[in-house]
Amino acid sequence: MEFTLVAMQYRTLRLLLSPLLIPLSWLYSMVIFIRNKLFDWGVFSSAHYDFPVISIGNITVGGTGKTPHIEYLVQLISSDFKVATLSRGYKRKTKGWRKVEVNNTASEVGDEPLQIKRKFPEALVAVDAKRTRGIDNLRQQQPAPDVILLDDAYQHRKVSASLSILLIDYQRPIDKDHVMPWGDLREQAYEKRRAGIIIVTKCPKKLEPIEKRIFIKELNPYPYQKVFFTTYSYADLVPVFQDNKETLPRKQVKQLTKEKQVGVLLVTGIANPAPMKAFIRKKMGAEVTHLAFSDHHAFSKKDFSRIRKAYESMDSEVKFVITTEKDAMRFHKFCNIAGPLSEVMYYLPIRVKFLDKSDEKFNKQLIDYVRENKVHSFLHPKQSKGKS
Repeated sequence: MEFTLVAMQYRTLRLLLSPLLIPLSWLYSMVIFIRNKLFDWGVFSSAHYDFPVISIGNITVGGTGKTPHIEYLVQLISSDFKVATLSRGYKRKTKGWRKVEVNNTASEVGDEPLQIKRKFPEALVAVDAKRTRGIDNLRQQQPAPDVILLDDAYQHRKVSASLSILLIDYQRPIDKDHVMPWGDLREQAYEKRRAGIIIVTKCPKKLEPIEKRIFIKELNPYPYQKVFFTTYSYADLVPVFQDNKETLPRKQVKQLTKEKQVGVLLVTGIANPAPMKAFIRKKMGAEVTHLAFSDHHAFSKKDFSRIRKAYESMDSEVKFVITTEKDAMRFHKFCNIAGPLSEVMYYLPIRVKFLDKSDEKFNKQLIDYVRENKVHSFLHPKQSKGKS
């Protein structure tokens, strides 16, 4: 409700400012159009690789579910192949190439790469704003990865991904949006043409076939593009600080709400916490007090003190602190000062679920693609003609 109200206020403000924003949007569109054409024509060079480099990204500003989908791909591909992920490491305090280790902090490598590494310790995870250097360094690891997943690299055209997966938020279709700052698009909607696979994310769990057909018709994909629909499911609660502590089943919390007054302090630093808040209220039956921070917020000791005070002021018989998996990566630095709060602080993991059992078709397409394109020896990237 709160997020919806803020979104409505934002849209109203943008409508009022449209006489200023529309010309700026046209100017930005022209710059992006020229840039893309220069890459298309080979004036700007792109690095091409002789092994699978898969880009996962979006056109829309804001969260479309990249990290959960990358985790899905890592789990899928790593069963048969050596997989690596490469991100720029958004909001990290370090520079250049860095291989992510389980004991790193979010400030060193970024919250999302750290989340992936801790969930998949055997996977190669790295950060580097310069993707070509990052790919070269990953391929020098022993053993070298068979496939590299590029996080949020749809607009990073200095690397020519062998396969691009475009994520589109079901609630924010790109065909009804505009380029920034009038709208939320990073580039023109027709640039969806660069994607081989389109995944429509954050769909309702019960999406009728007619709703799918309408969405696909308005999206108007090209014949070579496969379109899939996914939604989110939540797993059991995981302790933020105590690694040796067992998970807390959501059903157990639900049962508690039938016997006692259960309160949850929800702490989030993500773009849209509304679905998670609604889930805790409706599916777990708990009363929710929400502390909302900005996306990718770097939590401080002052913030943690605020969380502790908010928790202590709650009047419920049973109390928990719940946060997102991404935010949990930024809370780990407080492990030595968490105190009693550490015993009741959990994160709620998100899982990707394909609608209508289409995961079988998607999984086969991805595995077949990697199998047909992987190599066993290091091959240097071929540079396309043109000037960088």
